[in-house]
Parts: sequence; C-alpha cells; structure tokens
Amino acid sequence: MLSSAFGRGLRLVVSACALSAVLAGCSVTGGTVATASFMPTAPDISSHYAALESEKFPVDEVDTSHVDPLFLKQTVTYRSPYPAGTIVVDPHKRFLYLVQKDGQAIRYGVGVGREGLAFAGTGIVREKREWPHWTPTSAMIAREPERYRKWAKGMEGGIGNPLGARALYLFKDGKDTRYRIHGTTEPDSIGKAVSSGCIRMMNQDVIDLYSRIPLGTKVVVL
Repeated sequence: MLSSAFGRGLRLVVSACALSAVLAGCSVTGGTVATASFMPTAPDISSHYAALESEKFPVDEVDTSHVDPLFLKQTVTYRSPYPAGTIVVDPHKRFLYLVQKDGQAIRYGVGVGREGLAFAGTGIVREKREWPHWTPTSAMIAREPERYRKWAKGMEGGIGNPLGARALYLFKDGKDTRYRIHGTTEPDSIGKAVSSGCIRMMNQDVIDLYSRIPLGTKVVVL
C-alpha cells in the first residue's frame, strides 16, 4: 500500500511540474502579441551554430553553452496582426521574430545598442549587404572618440567589422532611418543592452534571416 501511494504521489508531482513548465513558456510581447516558446532539439542547435567555412570570411562556431537558451533560434507560437514574412523587433525583450503562417514565427535572440532604441514604428528593408562596410555614427564618435574616431571614414567588411556577416538597412518614407539589423562576433552580447549599435544577431542567425527575406520586407519595431 505504501508503494502504491508513493507512486500516485509521484505521478501528481510530475504532472504538476509539466503543467508549470508549459505555463512558464508563455509570455506577452508588445502588448497584444502573445508568444509561447518551444525549444529546438540539441542536434538542430549545434548544426545551426556550427562554423561556416563557405563564407567570404570564416564564421566561427558559437559555443551555445555560453548563450541563454531563450535567445537561440527557435520556432514559437506567435499570434499577431502582421502577415507572414514580416519582421517584428522587440528591442526591450531582446527578440526578433520572422512571422510565419499558421500563427508561428521564427524567433532569434538579439543584442540592443543605444541606436537600436532610437527608432520605433514601421519601415522596410531597402538594402541588404553581405560583409558590409561600416561607418560609426557621429553620436558614437562623440561618445567614445578614442574608440571610433579612427574609423570616421569607414571600415571594410571582414572579421573585425562590427556589422558582422550581414546587414539589413531599414528605410521609412524613402529615407534611411540609420536603423540596422546586423551580425556580431560577440555572442555573449546577445540578450543584453550594449553600448553602441542597433540590433545585433549572432552571425549564423543573421545569415539565416538574410536568406529568408527579400528586399521590401516590412519591419515593425515595437
């Protein structure tokens, strides 16, 4: 009898824990937009974040053990008013969503710099560049002149370039917003507020996003 009672109690504990885990995966993003996360399997993670030797410049493997699992690429349930193909950036939650059909989205973790909080609203991706040229803004040079003044005329694309392997350029009403979604070689910065830059993604993630969207893609920044 003791063994039977113990078994029933254990099943109740396991059921309660499972329910708690499901509820913990639900959150509200941007007011009316609800999301529920489902972690991908380990093989999918390791494959996605493997080193890329086919690029113009080498892209190192990401040690995912140093990244919060919430900020790794994954498919989530995502109810929103935006059509499939829309990019939704939530700079406060540190997520970027690529809306899919049937109430789902591909979610990527991002790091957010000061420039990434300077714009909110809707724009379009008017330019896409691989291993882009980078020029620091006048505000960045004013904040940290010793670090950025030497690059006032710009830096060619490459391993040390802060824009990483890809960049998406956001325009509104035909004008450049100076808002960029770009790569980074600093995966430890994902999920965090950083000193400079816009919306940074791990290089593997921004390469993946870049390959999925055409020019003219709508971007909503919450």
